[in-house]
Amino acid sequence: MTHTLYLVRHGEQQDAEYGMDDGPLSPRGQRQARLIAERLGGVPFNNAWHSPLQRGEDTAAIMAAHLPSLQPEPSALLFDCVPTGYSPQMPHSFTPFFNSVTIEQVEAGRAQMADAVSEFLSPSREATSDLLITHNFVIGWMVREALNAPDWRWVGINQANCGLTIISVKAGRPPELVAHNDLGHLPVELRTGLPESQPY
Repeated sequence: MTHTLYLVRHGEQQDAEYGMDDGPLSPRGQRQARLIAERLGGVPFNNAWHSPLQRGEDTAAIMAAHLPSLQPEPSALLFDCVPTGYSPQMPHSFTPFFNSVTIEQVEAGRAQMADAVSEFLSPSREATSDLLITHNFVIGWMVREALNAPDWRWVGINQANCGLTIISVKAGRPPELVAHNDLGHLPVELRTGLPESQPY
């Protein structure tokens, strides 16, 4: 049986450009959340979880308001985290970011992602569709895991706010990356959160 994961990055956060660690969604982020809810309206979700951070919680609340059968629950496995430290294989442009990350943060992120992969990225005994509303780094790690890429390769696997990534898992087969950062439901002016704008 297929276990299908629908991974959604939270909507745009208010004042994120000013270095706020967390906060409510911006008006644009609220629109993004409504549109991804419309996009997924026909999916018969069995479970839904969201990051406990406010931007994840707000995204989940808006999606649930548009999808009455959806009852998202918070999961500590979906917190924003940094799952590895700097690797020589990474582009040097990432060095300043990793210089600000502590060993303790990396160890906690690595342990969290190991548990998240075990919990979510596994086969099921019956056809199951699960929704995870989380963060860019978490989704990047899940994609890296699905592709069996080196640990450091989560860096640079980016998702837009309320972009859609789908991974399917079947027993006896490697995970399949069905879609990554699908933005078809978002007009150009709502495609935010990427290092470079996406005009297409």
